[in-house]
Amino acid sequence: MDLHGFGPLLLEGVLVTVEVAVTACAVGLMLGLAGAVAKLSEVAALRWLAEVYTTLFRGLPEFLVVLIVYFAGAAVLTATIGGGTYVDVPPFIAGSLALATTFGAYATEVFRGAIQAIPQGHVEAGLALGLSRRKIFWRLVMPQVMRYALPGLGNLFLVLLKDTALVSMIGVSDLMRQADIARGATRDTFTFYAIAAVMYLTLTAITTAVLARLEQRANRGVRRA
Repeated sequence: MDLHGFGPLLLEGVLVTVEVAVTACAVGLMLGLAGAVAKLSEVAALRWLAEVYTTLFRGLPEFLVVLIVYFAGAAVLTATIGGGTYVDVPPFIAGSLALATTFGAYATEVFRGAIQAIPQGHVEAGLALGLSRRKIFWRLVMPQVMRYALPGLGNLFLVLLKDTALVSMIGVSDLMRQADIARGATRDTFTFYAIAAVMYLTLTAITTAVLARLEQRANRGVRRA
């Protein structure tokens, strides 16, 4: 297949796609865990903030969130530190942050369900042993939470991997943007979009295999009903 010299460009786009997905996932996991803890908090204000966060970002299209973060971020920076000069937000940071906020909103509900699945008796046993609530959470609750949450988080990451194509609209040189550049230069639309499709499917297949391995490892020693 003749790629007209655009092969390295597409591979570079794959690398950027993975970087965006991993960055957004890492930030989104932190947002999701914080949101879940806030939703289960006894403080009403924290529960309200978490509810607003999940409702807002689960209700908005990811593409719109990407545009809002990119352009609103630029407007805020221009008004605060620009001194009248337009300040651009790095597209990679804006795109990753936008995808992370949406990922975190969905991850909040996954983590919340996983935390609630932990028997209360486990926490009581930790208290009886004299452990602090912080140690109980990180050493007793969280290892079990990750086992319960892993399938749901894996599905969210697969969706996130495909949603990275949206950041091409703000100038991130991901796989979709590189394929579009090659398509525009060669007028060979089908070839480059087909190659992009194969590359996305390959990334999804690799991710699915890794997630299956992680789930298998997380469930070691767990007796099935």
